Amino acid sequence: MIRILLVDDHPVVRHGLRGMLEAEPDLTVIGEASSGDEGVALAVELRPDVVLMDLRMPGGDGVSATERIVAEASGVRVMVLTTYESDRDILRAIEAGAGGYLLKDASPAELADAVRATARGETVLAPSVASTLVRQVRKPAPPALSARETEVLRLVARGLTNADIGKQLFISEATVKTHLLRAFNKLDVADRTAAVTTAMENGLL
Repeated sequence: MIRILLVDDHPVVRHGLRGMLEAEPDLTVIGEASSGDEGVALAVELRPDVVLMDLRMPGGDGVSATERIVAEASGVRVMVLTTYESDRDILRAIEAGAGGYLLKDASPAELADAVRATARGETVLAPSVASTLVRQVRKPAPPALSARETEVLRLVARGLTNADIGKQLFISEATVKTHLLRAFNKLDVADRTAAVTTAMENGLL
């Protein structure tokens, strides 16, 4: 029998999940939590085989709860079950130690099979989630800006002119332009706004 803990802040969702899972002869729900913090406490206390974890909840989000469960309840496996499939959500959950990532539009049969696979230690990913991870792996590494280029772009983001930046950094306006042009080239952009936007998207600012 695979023992499951449900962590979701919506009682109706938990009720529906319990009904679907307990219709299977080898699955049983041993507990429910309505927040990330409560989920961690119950995972440590009850030691389920699988935790079905929602991502966005009050009282501790699903990613931080997943990280804590992996650290504090050895052997308990976490599968994210959510409506969200943004790149950031997926990567954060997987990095936190989730063994699977399924969306709430999965069929009862898909959900049951995913729980079984997670309990066996397999990685379970919704097809769209798997595609996102592949795309992230294939994405080229962000360009590396020098410390001075980063400093100049940070001041550009604050709305300073080249002359103002030069005064603040004690360099000439021509040197500011040189740093900007080098940053433009590395970021493959043609203007200040695009440079700042691209640098932020790549976590460089």
